Amino acid sequence: MAVLKVHGSPISTAVMRVVAALYEKGLEFEFVTIDMKAGQHKSEAFLALNPFGQVPAFEDGDLKLFESRAITQYIAHEYASNGTQLICPDSKKMAIMSVWIEVEAHQYDPHAGKLGYELFYKPMFGQTTDPAAVEDLEAKLGKVLDVYEARLTQSKYLGGDCFGLADLHHLPTLHYLLGSSAKKLFDSRPHVSAWVADITARPAWAKVIAMQKS
Repeated sequence: MAVLKVHGSPISTAVMRVVAALYEKGLEFEFVTIDMKAGQHKSEAFLALNPFGQVPAFEDGDLKLFESRAITQYIAHEYASNGTQLICPDSKKMAIMSVWIEVEAHQYDPHAGKLGYELFYKPMFGQTTDPAAVEDLEAKLGKVLDVYEARLTQSKYLGGDCFGLADLHHLPTLHYLLGSSAKKLFDSRPHVSAWVADITARPAWAKVIAMQKS
């Protein structure tokens, strides 16, 4: 069996998304740390793996992939019989999950990602958080979470009754936002709050967080 490799930084939300899928599947992999402060992600060697110079890059034998959500979907399909079933074999149920996979990428993440940048990454890099931007992003994210609250009255997870990629893809940004003032956006919506508590308590996710401390 080929060695699976993930190239990236353990604090990157995109990298965390891929690693979460691997741990849910119980797959062994090699983590290749990319020193982004030193510009290693712009090196010729890394650009051969991801021409956009962004983490992560992923290898499964001769197969080389980039874009975290494409990687998680490959993992879920290629290793469907391993670990957690992250996709639905039923085509109609999978279609519903696919809708919420798209919602995360195009409705939730644009606001959540920018909010995480303001509240977590800027302070970490010694930059100043923009209060006006935070207020605007919280309002926009709140509207998305109102839709989530309604959805989660109908099913335990976004994609249906079982944990899947639609839920997993939220975990990295959730991790940073729950440690910030934005936590109130999730806590104030009871169904969203219960969903967050459920998915962030998964053993596989604890392993992802542990990588940041090693």
